[in-house]
Amino acid sequence: MKIGVLTSSRADYGIYLPLLDKLKVDSFFNLELIAFGTHLSRSHGYTLNEIEKENYPVIHKIASLISNDDEQAIATSYALTALKFADFWKSNQYDLVFCLGDRFEMSAAVQAGILFGVKFAHIHGGETTLGAIDNIYRHQITLASVLHFTATDVFKDKVASLIESQNNIYSVGSLSLDNISSFVPVDKAILCENFDFPDAAFALVTFHPETVVSALNNSHAVAMRSALEKILDSINIVITMPNADTLGSIYRDEIISLKNDIPKKVFLVENFGKANYFSAMYYSKVLIGNTSSGILEAASFGKYVVNVGDRQKGRVQSANVFNVPFESSEICLAVSSAFIKGDYVGENVYCKSNVTDTVIDILKEFYENL
Repeated sequence: MKIGVLTSSRADYGIYLPLLDKLKVDSFFNLELIAFGTHLSRSHGYTLNEIEKENYPVIHKIASLISNDDEQAIATSYALTALKFADFWKSNQYDLVFCLGDRFEMSAAVQAGILFGVKFAHIHGGETTLGAIDNIYRHQITLASVLHFTATDVFKDKVASLIESQNNIYSVGSLSLDNISSFVPVDKAILCENFDFPDAAFALVTFHPETVVSALNNSHAVAMRSALEKILDSINIVITMPNADTLGSIYRDEIISLKNDIPKKVFLVENFGKANYFSAMYYSKVLIGNTSSGILEAASFGKYVVNVGDRQKGRVQSANVFNVPFESSEICLAVSSAFIKGDYVGENVYCKSNVTDTVIDILKEFYENL
């Protein structure tokens, strides 16, 4: 079975990894990766290097992003991605192509494949993120796909309502959490040395823009910085940098300015990679920001999350999440509450067992019925 895997960012590649590891060694599958988006962006860490280290048999590389991040630039990047994938789909055929999540680049690649009859399998469909325009992209991808792997039963029902069918929808849990119980973190001293931050208590921070109400991002970025300045009185912060979203540079500028002003307590990481990021989560005291990993994964590491703003609004949440607006005082208060609570000991609603094996079994059955 010839499988293509679309990966446009560090985030989706990290989620794919348990599946990629098994597809690569199972002789039933002929695996090809299709790397594009921020993987080929020097300003976002050029994460193609991480993919190439894994010795996949075939890696296609498609560059389509332009450097600016205003609305016109993102729209142009979308169009350019679709244009390049029109050529790609004309020359490359697969039995099934995996796509994941809700990025605009992913949507463009998938939309270009519709007229070529590309059969897409969508991971993480049916979710809702009211503060991000990605909500629209996600549903576009769902409608273009023939096979669906959702993270919860709630999302399975949403996909069914979107495609007006119950067929080929499977609630399997979050792929990134497969075998999380056996995860062994990188030694903390090694992690700190490799990413140049001290072996001391820290909060793990990730902020992305809210792309639905982009006019508010200036004030949001200022509120973020104000809150982080206050939090630095009690703990160091390690910040993973924003993705290539509309107006993400506004947050980058505030973060870099904060680093320049307080260099001994603020530490910036462009790309951890999955194992290092999970390790940083494991060692952190709290997660702060508006990234999906706070919703999907942090509970499995016993961490409380201060989820800021509306970017993740609408996603099913475990009991470890404090939801606050983009207001400095509210963010700081929630962080203090998280410190008091210590470790989270409840369940993660996204965690199910044997996710990858379940997906593999479904793929083989699907192929038999093609």
